[in-house]
Amino acid sequence: MKLPAKFMEKMLKLLGEQEYGQLISALSGERVYGLRINRLKISIEDFLKISPFDLEAVPWADDGFYISGEDAPGRHPYYHAGLYYIQEPSAMLPGQVLGAGPGDRVLDMCAAPGGKTVQIAAAMKGRGLLVSNDINAERVKALVKNIELCGIRNAIVLNESPENLARSFRGFFDKILIDAPCSGEGMFRKDETAARSWESFKCERCAKMQEEILHWADQLLKPGGTLVYSTCTFSPEENEQMIIGFITSHEGYKLADIPKFAGIEGGRPEWAVDGGNIVNAGNTGVLENVGNAENSGCVADAQNPGNIDNGGSAKNANDPGYDILKRTARLWPHRVRGEGHFVAKMVKKRTPCPPRPSSGPDFSGDPGIRCNSGCTKKAAAFRDTNTFGYPGSLETFAFEDTIAYEMLPGAFRKFVEENMNYFPDGVFLLKGRHLYQLPEPPPSLAGLKTAKFGWFLGTIEGDRFEPSHSLVMALDKTAFKRTLDLKAESAEVLSYLKGETLMLKGEKGLTAVCVDGKTLGWAKQTGEMLKNLYPKGWRKMK
Repeated sequence: MKLPAKFMEKMLKLLGEQEYGQLISALSGERVYGLRINRLKISIEDFLKISPFDLEAVPWADDGFYISGEDAPGRHPYYHAGLYYIQEPSAMLPGQVLGAGPGDRVLDMCAAPGGKTVQIAAAMKGRGLLVSNDINAERVKALVKNIELCGIRNAIVLNESPENLARSFRGFFDKILIDAPCSGEGMFRKDETAARSWESFKCERCAKMQEEILHWADQLLKPGGTLVYSTCTFSPEENEQMIIGFITSHEGYKLADIPKFAGIEGGRPEWAVDGGNIVNAGNTGVLENVGNAENSGCVADAQNPGNIDNGGSAKNANDPGYDILKRTARLWPHRVRGEGHFVAKMVKKRTPCPPRPSSGPDFSGDPGIRCNSGCTKKAAAFRDTNTFGYPGSLETFAFEDTIAYEMLPGAFRKFVEENMNYFPDGVFLLKGRHLYQLPEPPPSLAGLKTAKFGWFLGTIEGDRFEPSHSLVMALDKTAFKRTLDLKAESAEVLSYLKGETLMLKGEKGLTAVCVDGKTLGWAKQTGEMLKNLYPKGWRKMK
C-alpha cells in the first residue's frame, strides 16, 4: 500500500522518528477483522456454542471479537439471521463508551452504515427511543437494511442535516454519538481507496464539518446528558484540537475519563496547541465560557486559567501540557489490534430547577422571570407536566399521534390472530398504508425527511395485511404459529437465501423460516412446497 507523502511527512513531525517507524510498520501489515454478537437476537454464551469461527475477545467491547481474515462471515447464514455485525475492532469503542441503556433517548448523529446504531440498540434492549440519522441519502439505505437485519424495534431513521435536527429536537436526547465524517487515516489499511482519496478529504475541510456538527449536537443534548465524539483519523485538527475548541466555546461540559488498557492511550495534550496558544480559545490561550463545574476538569475561574479542577493544569498560555485531553482515548494501529480511532466523552452540566409549588404553577406574574438556575417559571411548570421543556426557553415537544391496538385496521388484527402466538407491547403508528411500532410515543417528525418511523410491521392492502421482512427478523421463533427450522450447514438454507422454492411439505399458511432456531424470513407453505418470500434485494447470489 502506498501512503500519501504529505500524510507521512505530517506523522513524522508529530510522532518523532521512532514512533513514526512503528506506525508505518503497522500500516504496512495485515489489517484486523472483527465482529460483534447481536445480543438482540442471541446471547454471547449461546453464540459461542454455535460459532463457526475461532473467536478472540476484543478487550474494550463486551460483545466484540476478533476473527481471522480468512473467514467469510458475510456469507454465513448466521449473518443473514442478524446474529452478528461485522465491524472493525477499534470502531467498537465509541458505542461502548456512550453507555446507552434501556429507556434512554439516544441520537446516533452520523449513523450510516449502522454498526454503532446496532451496538447502541443492543445496549438499550428494545426500550427507549433511538434516532439514527445520516445526511447522505444513499448511505441511509444501508442503515435501514442493517437495522432491519439486526431486528431493531425502537429505531427511527432520519436523513437530515444537524441544523434541521436541532430545530425539532432541542434538548431532547439523553445521549448523543457523533462518529464524525473525517479524513479517514485509520481506514488506510482497511481500504486502499481511503489512502488514494486522502487529498480530497483534507482534515481542514473535515474539521469545519465536525465543528458545525458538534455545535448543533449541543443544542440537541439535554442538561446532564452525555456526548461522545469519535473519528477514525489520527489528525490532531480533527481530534484534540476539535475537543478543546468545543469545550472552550460551549458552556458547562465535563470531559470524562475513558479507561486506558489493552494499549489504549490518552489524547496528546501537546497537539492541542499552536504556537503556545490553545487552539480555538482566542489569542490569550484562556479557556473561556466553560462554566463552573466541580470535579469536571473545566476551568473553575475564567480569570485564572491556571486552575483546572481535578483534571490537569494549563499553567500558562505557553504551557504545551493540557492534561485534560489525556482523558480522551486514542487507539493506534501500532499499539492495539485495530485500525485506529479517537474517542472523547463529554457530560453536559445539569441545570437544576426548583420543584413545582404545592399550590400549582403560578402564571400570574411575568412568565419570563428566571430563577437562579436559568430556567423560567413556566418552563419549570412544563417539566412538571408531561410535556418536555428545554431549560431557559418555553419550547415544548409535540408527539406523533399513535393508535391503540384495538383501533388498528382489522386486516392487521386478523393477521396477528391467524399467524402469531403473541405480539410485543408498544405504540402503533399508521403512516398511509404503512404500519409501524415503537416502545413509546415518538416526537413529531413533521418536516423531517424520515426513512423509517420505527419498527416497520408491514402494509395494509385493503382487507389484507402484508407483513414486512423486518417483522419476522425482530422476533423469536416462538412468536409464530408456523415455523421451519433449517440447519446452518444444510443445502435447504442456502437455497432459501438464494430465493429458491423449497420442495418441503408442511402445514398450509405463512411460515417463519429459521436457521438453528433464529428467524431468517417468510415463506408460504402450500402443503406440498414452500414458496419463497425472501426479499429479492437481500438474496444470496453465490
